[in-house]
Amino acid sequence: MPQINHLGIIMDGNRRWAKDNNLPAFEGHRHGYDKMKDAGDWCIKRGIKTLTVYAFSTENWNRAEEEVSYLMDLLHLGLTKEISQFMERGIRLKIIGSRGRLSDKLVKAIDEAEEFTKNNDKGTLNIALNYGGRLEIVEAVKKVLAGGVDPKDIDEKIISDNIWTAGQADPDLIIRTSGEQRLSNFLTWQSVYSELLFVKCHWPAFSEKDLDEAIEEFERRTRRFGGN
Repeated sequence: MPQINHLGIIMDGNRRWAKDNNLPAFEGHRHGYDKMKDAGDWCIKRGIKTLTVYAFSTENWNRAEEEVSYLMDLLHLGLTKEISQFMERGIRLKIIGSRGRLSDKLVKAIDEAEEFTKNNDKGTLNIALNYGGRLEIVEAVKKVLAGGVDPKDIDEKIISDNIWTAGQADPDLIIRTSGEQRLSNFLTWQSVYSELLFVKCHWPAFSEKDLDEAIEEFERRTRRFGGN
């Protein structure tokens, strides 16, 4: 029976959930943030060692300035005032994505949170922030070339060793909520053999039961990785 060691989640539908519940969009994001923390606990209970969540894409800068500012403040809160919760749970935090366009205050919080939690070993939470899968590959190639590697020597392992999730296993399963059926630039390099599952509920409504059903669906699948 296949085991999920790394789970990726595209946390979609915060604003639609808020609209369905006659709430402002900010409330959708706040509930989505709380659900992210719940999901981390559920993963620990089920032996899922790595959780990667899509928090803010490189395309999300096109949203209203007020909404972007709220999201950044919410993330800053989690990385500073709530960092003790990650320590209590033994979770290592890693923020994947470009530091470009992030405020100095937020970059400082990211650096300190990663340093503070680096020795935690119960699990890893990757938060994809200002993240784009294609950008990740471009930045990895630039890093490799800047290191003096001859272009003819570049192979898949070298790229994998220089992406933002270097050293981590690729995701076994990626879940997207809210009914959309695409990856939207999420873990483009890492997802080539990931199982994909698209669920209809919006992210704030995602439940522990939904996670168990996703795990059951994953366990029913046969992963061939290109073989017979």
